[in-house]
Amino acid sequence: MGKKTLSTKSRANQSQPNVQAKNNADVIQSSDSFPFARYTSVVGVNSSLMIFVGLFLPRGTVLFDATNPSATTQTTSRDRPQHPFLEAITANPVSSLAYICLGVVVLQAWWSAWLRAWYIDSTLKGTLDERKMQRQSLDKRKFAQLRNAWLFALASSIIFHTIVVVLGAPLLSHVPHTYLLSLILAILTVVPPAYIFGIPSLNSDTESLLVRFTWIRMFPEFRINNPIERAIVYPAFGAILGSWLGAIPIALDWDRPWQAWPLTPVYGALAGYILASLAALTVSAIKALAEEHLRTLRDSKQD
Repeated sequence: MGKKTLSTKSRANQSQPNVQAKNNADVIQSSDSFPFARYTSVVGVNSSLMIFVGLFLPRGTVLFDATNPSATTQTTSRDRPQHPFLEAITANPVSSLAYICLGVVVLQAWWSAWLRAWYIDSTLKGTLDERKMQRQSLDKRKFAQLRNAWLFALASSIIFHTIVVVLGAPLLSHVPHTYLLSLILAILTVVPPAYIFGIPSLNSDTESLLVRFTWIRMFPEFRINNPIERAIVYPAFGAILGSWLGAIPIALDWDRPWQAWPLTPVYGALAGYILASLAALTVSAIKALAEEHLRTLRDSKQD
């Protein structure tokens, strides 16, 4: 009888660490939530800097104008002169687009790093030690994923360039203008998902299938599971839609310098990206508040 009691106690003591570890894992998983406060501040900073990139960064004329002294300035509409603020932007569209492209590269790298950190935090499971090991394993692939994301953006810019030409952009003239527009669109749309989820491929291994199905679910099917995916998909669609709408003023017979190709599509893409980012934040916040309200009602009924 005494031996049976001792064996029972020993089994209970051995199972206690496992139960404690399981409880710790449950606490970690249940306490994890999307950081909306941090997300709101980052979206605000990113949107503000994107406005700065579009309106003020092209006003610098040292880097690209020095390498292109023969840059042509549109001299139409002298009877209706444009606002002095726009002169630095419209004087050399290629220079303006190059400055915007550089700014977008920096902002998308910064923004994608935040999204990837939040995505990793949402996928880690287990105890603190297990989560730490998972994070270290994912961090080892960070630079390779970042490199592949930018290479994928360069490849996607060629596809965007082809599509823009098919939709009516000049084929033989204004090639740098069209390509810079395509490169900006590629950076705004494909860099974050490529950096976070990986590049879609036709391989048949499990990881490639998962990445490909994730891209198909988010973009063609527009099925979004969490705020991180919404923060990726909404701005991508917003940039493309804004660029398409931005091409409309070019066809108007106003003969204004700011109608030079492709200034309005680029600024339409930036505006669409910013508005869609704010829309993603708003929708995610409303869904979070609704879920919290439903959770409170369920808890009150149980009590």
